[in-house]
Amino acid sequence: MAAHQEKKFSEERNCKSTQNGTPTSQVQWGRAWEVDWFSLASVLFLLMFAPLIVYYFIMSCDQYQCSLVDPLVDLLMGNKYLSDIWNKTPMLTYRAAGIYTFWVAFQVVLYLFIPDFCHKFIPGYVGGVQEGAVTPAGVVNKYQINGLQAWIITHVLWFANAYYFHWFSPTIIFDNWIPLLWCANILGYAVSTFAMIKGYFFPTNAADCKFTGNFFYDYMMGIEFNPRIGKWFDFKLFFNGRPGIVAWTLINLSYAAKQQELYGQVTNSMILVNVLQGIYVLDFFWNEAWYLKTIDICHDHFGWYLGWGDCVWLPYLYTLQGLYLVYHPVHLGTASTTGILMLGLVGYYIFRVTNHQKDLFRRTNGNCKIWGKKPEYIECSYMSADGTKYYSKLMTSGFWGWARHFNYTGDLMGSLAYCLACGFEHILPYFYIVYMTILLTHRCFRDEHRCFSKYGKDWKRYTAAVPYRLIPGIF
Repeated sequence: MAAHQEKKFSEERNCKSTQNGTPTSQVQWGRAWEVDWFSLASVLFLLMFAPLIVYYFIMSCDQYQCSLVDPLVDLLMGNKYLSDIWNKTPMLTYRAAGIYTFWVAFQVVLYLFIPDFCHKFIPGYVGGVQEGAVTPAGVVNKYQINGLQAWIITHVLWFANAYYFHWFSPTIIFDNWIPLLWCANILGYAVSTFAMIKGYFFPTNAADCKFTGNFFYDYMMGIEFNPRIGKWFDFKLFFNGRPGIVAWTLINLSYAAKQQELYGQVTNSMILVNVLQGIYVLDFFWNEAWYLKTIDICHDHFGWYLGWGDCVWLPYLYTLQGLYLVYHPVHLGTASTTGILMLGLVGYYIFRVTNHQKDLFRRTNGNCKIWGKKPEYIECSYMSADGTKYYSKLMTSGFWGWARHFNYTGDLMGSLAYCLACGFEHILPYFYIVYMTILLTHRCFRDEHRCFSKYGKDWKRYTAAVPYRLIPGIF
């Protein structure tokens, strides 16, 4: 879905290339101008069923011990009616509304009013005011990069409460999980609707808006490229990075606290999920400035896809492993624990180093060393919409010589590790790896279609040099 929601942090729009310092033509920017029947059908399907999918997964855990099959069996056999399941679902409460309102407001304060200080004393961290990519209208937006700082402050306060202040129970998120779902939906729909109205009547930059004439497509995929309020509140950066991703690790900590409360201990599988997913979240905030170059900022418009997806899809479906382990605590043997940990760490290493190689290659225009030697690459050219010819380099060294999207391979290895920590009793925790596999495979084809349109015969030379997409020797 959105944020990270397609785990999208790893994709960039320039097809693993360097360019000669001149921005690409506008035909490479943004979402579609025209809507075909398949795109419209996909949009309608997601608008209708994505919220139901989230509800079904969470309800299955709450009422059926995380079984995805038993609710359907009950309904088909006539043992229960939809009204029976709905009537047992916790509704919105004032307590949940207060918790969620405070949470979002707190993240807004951290985002807008506390300038980043981490970059002043943490070596290698890039924070503070940073410039984004050039928009289709030629605007270069500035961003206040302070996500790592917001994450640290939030978690310091969380642990201070848990061990000293005791203002609230560490299980507060789990205990209000379904009422909080309604709050997240309200915010997701509210911000998506506001973004659409804003795009029509008071856009931040009218030249960065796209209208297809189809209400549903525009609502889902967005009209404005970079909707903003004031100088610093950027909708895309805030909702992609906060509040959902900051909450990700807090949600997992709440699950661990619930395990401790129910069973008197936290299982090693729960610790694995917390550690591996925590590494991913911290990686995102450590590289938040790099995130300004990803598809979310450089390509996507802001609509329901990002607005609702970041508020609902990401925090509720990306944390299913921890939720499952509350209902089904899994005790892993030493060999299994070690194997899963190594799979997750190796996957993260591949994900991070592959992206670092690409970033280094682009920043230096190929004048660098990859694995101790000068990188190999293919010279490419393309024509902009105005007929100007530009040149690029497509790297064929390092991990990029192994497969054209090897960063996705590392991402999938990490995703699989999260799921394996939950054992094999139920399929629910494996939704994540199935979803990510479909998503990233689709992204491979979408990326390559764009790159082939851009580079033509040069792209064919590149794919001949690097024949595999994800798994060397297989696919």
